[in-house]
Amino acid sequence: MGTEIERKFLLKSDVWRNEVKESMRLVQGYLLRGDQSAVRVRIKDDVAELNIKHTQDGINRLEYEYEIPVADAREILDEVAQKPLIDKTRHHVVHDGHLWEIDEFYGENAGLIVAEIELARADEPFAKPAWLGQEVSLDQRYYNSNLSKLPYTQW
Repeated sequence: MGTEIERKFLLKSDVWRNEVKESMRLVQGYLLRGDQSAVRVRIKDDVAELNIKHTQDGINRLEYEYEIPVADAREILDEVAQKPLIDKTRHHVVHDGHLWEIDEFYGENAGLIVAEIELARADEPFAKPAWLGQEVSLDQRYYNSNLSKLPYTQW
């Protein structure tokens, strides 16, 4: 079992693009989307995963992740997963010793870009880059599981 401590932010500029170290395409679909728990299948480049998350308070989450065959993941996304699927590019940016994952969404969530940072503990200090905007960690609309129910373009 793993614990994930994550903070989410909107962005106020595109300056972060100059700091991208790597990018990858992600497609994911949800088998279960509840208020506190979600089960998803994700294809990240050439790797597929089954992921289970359970939020405790919006920032602290239990997380379980297991690799599965890519062919199985494609079939699950096509035949089983709830629609719409989440389609995004994840960009990695390192700022002041912390890794930021910046998700740029497509399809029904086009126009949304969210930066996430994972921390070792909830009160861990971190430097906020100049391109960072409003924190939305506790706004459930920004959870990927909710973006697959009510996409950003429908807000």
